[in-house]
Amino acid sequence: MTNAKSMLVAIAMLLIGCVGTDHGAVAADSPPDDGKLRIIVFGAHPDDAEYSAGGTAVKWARLGHHVKLVSVTNGDIGHWAMAGGALARRRTAEVKRASKILGTTSQVLDIHDGELMPTLENRRKIVRLIREWKADIVISHRPWDYHPDHRYVGVLVQDAAYMVTVPFFCPDTPPLKKNPVFLYDSDRFQKPYPFRADIAVDIDDVFETKVRAIVELESQVFEGGANGSAERAAKSPPASQPEARLEMVRRSWDRRQGAEARKYRAALVRWYGEERAAKVKYAEAFEICEYGRQPNDEEIRKLFPFFGK
Repeated sequence: MTNAKSMLVAIAMLLIGCVGTDHGAVAADSPPDDGKLRIIVFGAHPDDAEYSAGGTAVKWARLGHHVKLVSVTNGDIGHWAMAGGALARRRTAEVKRASKILGTTSQVLDIHDGELMPTLENRRKIVRLIREWKADIVISHRPWDYHPDHRYVGVLVQDAAYMVTVPFFCPDTPPLKKNPVFLYDSDRFQKPYPFRADIAVDIDDVFETKVRAIVELESQVFEGGANGSAERAAKSPPASQPEARLEMVRRSWDRRQGAEARKYRAALVRWYGEERAAKVKYAEAFEICEYGRQPNDEEIRKLFPFFGK
């Protein structure tokens, strides 16, 4: 009788959308219940999460909070001279090394680069990841972007923003008791509306750590990724010149993170005050998604404890 009941339960779970139908199901991987914050960042490819939130991730991690950077595709066509399993393994190794420097956890899902779709199967994957991490904060791309993988990461995370609390959606993974705060990372796209910096983070004190982590993304940074070339790769410092590589990345990200600080100075003032904000050289910015929990200023300061009071 017990076996018969177990079989009926298993059949019921399959019918309502549980394990067994998802051949790419993620493994449970939850940090300890130690009262620390849990942040999960979704990027489309092995580099996106590191680029968009690597500095803020370091700040959380240094305070003992738990940060996971997820690449939703494996990046297996993101290079001009190689592709397939060899490239996927290479890029997985790159983000793993970067995460070690950042103090974060990394995971790369086995979905082909350029082929991500907002399917029910993929929605389940994202929901399970958020639940398993017991996330307080979820960060992703906005759902309008030049790259379809970026757009669909945004759509999938938006679709998960309600479902993470619904008990009978993926009932094999316990639902969250409260909805996380969902954030978008910054971008330059104007339609249907431009990015709005609700939150800006001073990353001056962790800028060098982020630079060192980005150096590890060799296939993208020094070889140009999908739009690179042999000529471009030849212009980059070789691996035998680590200081030259570091300086190349430092110059590039000085421009990028410096522009972020200048563009979103008003958001820095809001969270740090005018005197300190005026001195910030490098920043990362985030927009609060209209789905998920809507935090007030006091809650935001608890979620970003390095702002101070």
